[in-house]
Amino acid sequence: MAAVRKSSNLLKTLHRSSVGIFRNQQHSASGDAEYAIEMACSNIRYGLGVSKEVGMDFKNMGAKNVCVVTDKNIAKLAPMKDICEALDRENVKYTVYDETRVEPTDGSFQHAINFAKAGGFDSFLAVGGGSVIDTCKAANLYASCPDAELLDFVNAPIGKAKPVVDPLKPLIAIPTTAGTGSETTGVAIFDHLPTKAKTGIANRALRPTLGIVDPLLLQSMPNRVTCYSGFDVLCHALESYTAIPFNERKPRPSNPLYRPAYQGSNPISDVWTKQALHVCKLYLRDAVRDPGNLEARSEMHLASVFAGIGFGNAGVHLCHGMSYPISGLVKSFKSSDYDTDHPLVPHGLSVVITAPAVFRFCGPACPDRHLEAAAILGADVTNVKREDAGNCLADIVTKYMQDLEVPDGLSALGYSSSDIPALVKGTIPQERVTKIAPRPQTEEDLAFMLESSMKNY
Repeated sequence: MAAVRKSSNLLKTLHRSSVGIFRNQQHSASGDAEYAIEMACSNIRYGLGVSKEVGMDFKNMGAKNVCVVTDKNIAKLAPMKDICEALDRENVKYTVYDETRVEPTDGSFQHAINFAKAGGFDSFLAVGGGSVIDTCKAANLYASCPDAELLDFVNAPIGKAKPVVDPLKPLIAIPTTAGTGSETTGVAIFDHLPTKAKTGIANRALRPTLGIVDPLLLQSMPNRVTCYSGFDVLCHALESYTAIPFNERKPRPSNPLYRPAYQGSNPISDVWTKQALHVCKLYLRDAVRDPGNLEARSEMHLASVFAGIGFGNAGVHLCHGMSYPISGLVKSFKSSDYDTDHPLVPHGLSVVITAPAVFRFCGPACPDRHLEAAAILGADVTNVKREDAGNCLADIVTKYMQDLEVPDGLSALGYSSSDIPALVKGTIPQERVTKIAPRPQTEEDLAFMLESSMKNY
């Protein structure tokens, strides 16, 4: 009966959303606003121990030469050993590339691309977190399009944002963290060092052929990695749900080939993002606090998938837009539980650190959605006025941050008010996501949100 009720609720949500979209359609169809959404997602296989099937998957597809992409930390752990044994059992030929950089750069992408081009691989396997999966996507893309330059497919204005028309090789992604949702999306993010800006490639062609989601792989995930990847899930869901409605996005493409992956909030993504928020309310705290709680970590692994499907088709906005220079301009900050040889603001931390300020700013643009999201996360919205919706959502997110001991604002990451102009400058090129925000923003608005994020508690 519980499954029936869940299905019924999902259908009701879709129906309510689609009716509202239908009523608004007349207003957008006559102008240059978008009128369609295009759903895209990787196939997903979920289950305890399911990663051990990967050897059979490559054997079934007739793979002869697999490029296995991971990083040096994952390469030492039991999950990687088990996955290699799964490939060996089926006599699948493979070569391991373990040079992935945590928070990839244009240089680290190019290194992996060169390796993939030289190897003549016919398929790819990513085993790791978002950095690994994104690096594997880039290696597959440019090995499949060998005449392309790196910036050809990179998002504008840094890159040329050319469409991907050549077929890519099969790619299976096995996430070892519960956060990025990269196993579901056609997005690959990296730091472009020449401009000191974070950017990426966003094209449906990049999405993995199959995402294998095995909660047993999360047992070795340390506390801070669990925490920050969990907040990445939370922000994926919140930003997607509060994004500009898809049929208000302009201009609509002249050809469906140019329809962006990030389309704005829509009735399909809404189902997935709201479900991710429900799971975060129930399990995020326990997943961080109790590493032995397999139920909580399993549920957060699913929430990552749910949010990935949601934001992969709706998009994220200002939390992510401002996160890119926050991570890209890091001076000396290093988080515990992240074994790197360079300063690093973990992605989920760089995203959530401005979330309270972002939702206070965006609340007036779509107060009902901010209130609904706050209620799902556990806030009492009974007497909250619509004009206070942004504050209400910001307050409940701040409570989660305090409960899980997130550093107190940008100042705790080594930034000061003198850094705000550089952080604003680094946000400006992120128009792929900033334009998805429900409220337009000026440079002064960005500066205000960043200043407000210097301390959150």
